[in-house]
Amino acid sequence: MGFGDLKAPSGLKALNDFLSDRSYIEGHVPSQADVAVFEAITAPPPADLCHALRWFNHIKSYQNQKSSLPGVKQPLGQYGPAGVGDTTAAVAEKADDDDDDDLDLFGSDEEEDAETARLKEERVAAYAAKKANKPTLIAKSSILLDVKPWDDETDMAKLEECVRSIQMDGLVWGQSKLVPVGYGIKKLQINCVVEDDKVGTDILEEHITAFEDFVQSMDVAAFNKI
Repeated sequence: MGFGDLKAPSGLKALNDFLSDRSYIEGHVPSQADVAVFEAITAPPPADLCHALRWFNHIKSYQNQKSSLPGVKQPLGQYGPAGVGDTTAAVAEKADDDDDDDLDLFGSDEEEDAETARLKEERVAAYAAKKANKPTLIAKSSILLDVKPWDDETDMAKLEECVRSIQMDGLVWGQSKLVPVGYGIKKLQINCVVEDDKVGTDILEEHITAFEDFVQSMDVAAFNKI
């Protein structure tokens, strides 16, 4: 695993690609994994690496809370995509992990008797039936956002690309359009659907305004429960 040299363009590009469908290095909340990678970067990523830049600005906001973030900081090489900076030992360890994944978690083997197998099947079936009958209600909202650029020279296509690069569990981007606001300036109006327990307008604003080279401000134009 690893990103390679995060002080080099190749390392930053690997980080940007890794974050194209993730909000954080590990999991769905900031952790010591983010701190370890953040501390290896000497300067903000360039604007064209919008996924890495969005993540960098977000983790930077935790500058005074780094020690309180969950998790245990590991060596930098433990984070990132496979195939970058892998050592022979790391590859062997990954192979061992893959072997572990093949283990039967129920502890079955070829020698178990018919009665044990029957009891296991009954328990699995009972659990599946109980889970299937349990209703799941997920509260969602449809939000229309107004994202305003700095001026009429702002690259609105790049601005929208940066906004859509924000990926979180419980967030789905929808349709968008450019709306004139005067003096040749247009704002991006974009719709999204969120799961209320996972994504709020505050965290959306924090992520979007982190693209400070393109975004002046963000407002909620409409908010409707689904």
